[in-house]
Parts: sequence; structure tokens; C-alpha cells
Amino acid sequence: MNKLLLGCIADDFTGATDLANNLVRAGMRVVQTIGVPTEAFSDDVDAIVVALKTRTLPAADAVSQSLAALTWLQAQGAQQIYFKYCSTFDSTAKGNIGPVTDALMDALHTDFTIACPAFPENGRTVFKGYLFVGDELLHESGMRNHPLTPMTDSNLVRVLQAQTSRRVGLIDYRTVARGVDAIKARIEALRREGVSMAIVDATSNDDLMRMGEAFRAMPLLTAGSGVAIGLPQNFGISPQPQAAELPPARGLRAIVSGSCSTATNAQVADFIGRGGAAFAVDPLRLAEGVDVASQALRWAEPLLKAGPVLVYATAAPDAVRAVQAQLGVQRAGEMVEHTLAAVARGLVERGVGQLVVAGGETSGACVQALDIAMLRIGPQIAPGVPWCHAPSTHSANGAVHVALKSGNFGAVDFFTHAFSLLSPEPGMP
Repeated sequence: MNKLLLGCIADDFTGATDLANNLVRAGMRVVQTIGVPTEAFSDDVDAIVVALKTRTLPAADAVSQSLAALTWLQAQGAQQIYFKYCSTFDSTAKGNIGPVTDALMDALHTDFTIACPAFPENGRTVFKGYLFVGDELLHESGMRNHPLTPMTDSNLVRVLQAQTSRRVGLIDYRTVARGVDAIKARIEALRREGVSMAIVDATSNDDLMRMGEAFRAMPLLTAGSGVAIGLPQNFGISPQPQAAELPPARGLRAIVSGSCSTATNAQVADFIGRGGAAFAVDPLRLAEGVDVASQALRWAEPLLKAGPVLVYATAAPDAVRAVQAQLGVQRAGEMVEHTLAAVARGLVERGVGQLVVAGGETSGACVQALDIAMLRIGPQIAPGVPWCHAPSTHSANGAVHVALKSGNFGAVDFFTHAFSLLSPEPGMP
């Protein structure tokens, strides 16, 4: 393998594909690993994204796994490290964005880094340090009802400062608009003031491109996926269609959805409204000991040849809170994840070769259930969501095309639109 240009650490699986998608769009050849590999990587790629499931772990565990990923990426010769978190900056009150950033800075012996979750194409913008989701402040958006990481403050300087002993500052929109030299000058001024981390405003892709060039020499970047758009130019790489090529698609089609975000609720409703076959997973039945996964698979098997089927635990916020009140937040989440992962594995064993999974926690559980260790990143379905190709011993064909969708991403017709973008194998419908 040639020297690795960019080594990335993502705190969940959908976020990892989101980041990889933006790098591929900008021309990089990218693979995503599931967890930290145990062996050296030999393929010729420009970037590797190590996908972890650390967003809601205890901080010490998140730090330990992130440092293990860093050590492996450094052994592959990574020239720059990128810590990727969600574009809604969601975390618990104690982290894990701050603690992981602290640990990576210490390990890399760097005294300064940036934090920027902006992804304007998906409606995530930062202005005067405040994060917007579309036209709403973060704390007024659906993220205030997130079952695991509710976000009740939109001021990112304040949010991050609560998670680190390092001083947090701001590089505002006026500085970013003045260009690369102004951004670099602001960084040096903040350093002199004793600031070690800076939230960076961004409201457009032009901002991201300027930022990318300004951050060329920084050992560590922390961001959502948007900042990645401006990085490949630093290595002389420009967009090229070959970077997103995948093998032709094979097999049946299915969707597994565990996200309860506003966007995914609308996507589930749209799929059902179009006449799509759908099976709802009830967490209360799981708590009663009912084998809902087997029921769902028996339901799906005769329907798969007619088109994509949907198995979902997606529900409105009030319904989610009612279930959590009865079962507890952790127990409810774990039961649903385990069930949907068993469904995903069973669907692939029954011939599904094109699988869409919605929700970060659900995606992590499903990928692990399919024993997927590595994903080749392909074409974009929607901003932040690519199709991927992965070897899986549970598939009769030895591999599966999979799309891991963050809950808040995608247009209302995402589930229907996704399958239209795959090139079928000759002879396949």
C-alpha cells in the first residue's frame, strides 16, 4: 500500500460511512473498517475510516478504543488524523467528544485542533458558534428528543467546554469568509491566548473548502463529515468517478430501520404510503419474550421476490418515551438492536443482497451480526449516505451491498430511491 494520506476514527458506523462518502465524492479511494483491524492493511487506498461504536460508551472506554484506532492508523503511515462525530454534535453531558479529543491531542503531541460539525448540504450549519439543523437551532430541533443523547444547548463552545479542561474558542464566519490566511492568523491568535480547541463556523461548501486548505498542516482534525470535502485537494486529489465504483448488485432487497428520528419516521411513512410491505417491531412484545425476529423473517420470506420489504422499530418520540418508561432506556434500546440485527442476518441468509439500514446504533448492531469487517465505499444515495460493498459469510454470494443511513439523513423517499442507484448484475431485474 502507498503511504496512507488520511486516517479517520469515527464514533459510530453510519457516521463512518458519511465521512467516507464525502472523501470518495472528492476523489479519494476509501475503505471503512468495522472496529480496529488486527493486521496491517495492504490495499492501495488514500484513506481508511475506522468505524467504532463509542458515541454513548463510558468516556474511558471511548478513549481506549479511539487510541487503539489511532495506534493502528499511525502504523499504516497516516499523514493526518480525523476524529469524526455526528453533524448534530450529540453526546452525553460528560462526552465523548471532549474526552476523545483530549486523548488524541495528547497522543499526537499537538496543542491545537478544531471542532466543526457543519455539513451544509444536509442542513447542518454553524453560525457564531451556534449549530443549526435546517432553519432551527439544535436544541429546538428533533435532537432535543433523542432517546440516548438529547441536545438541549446549541452553543457549541459551551457544549464542548463542559467536556474538556482545555480552553475552547471560536473561529467565526467573518474570519472564514476572508479566506485561508485569515483562518491561519486566527488560529495563531487563539494559540497565544491559550486556546487549544476552536469551534469553526461554516454555512456553505465554500467555507469548507477554505477551511480544508487552512488545516493542511494540522496533525488532528475533529469534525462531522463536512470538513472532509476540503481535504483531498491538499493531497492533489480531485473528484473522479472511478473512486466510487462497486461490483454489480445481486440479490433481493430489504430495509431495516431502528432510528426514531424525524427524518426516518417520515421515510417509513412514505414507504408504507407507496404500498411497500412493512413489519413493525413492538419493543413491549420483545419484553414479553416473543421471538419477534423469527416472526418478521417468516413474514418477509414470501414477499421478498416482489420488491423491497421493511422491518422497522421506528416510532414517534411520545411512543419511544412510553416504552422507555416501562422498560428503561438501555434495556429498550438493546432489545430492539438485538432483534433488528437478527432480522438483518436472517434476511441476508434468505437471499437479500441489497440492504438499507437506518439508524446509527442499528447499523452498528446489523454490521456486527453480518460479520462485516470492511466496507468498500461506493456512490452517494443522499448527502452523507453511500452504497457500500462488503464481504459477508452470511450471504450465499459471499458479499452484500449495504447502505448505513444516519437517522436524520435522506429525503422522504430515501428508501425507494436508494435501490434505483445500484447497477444490477447482468441478467438481474
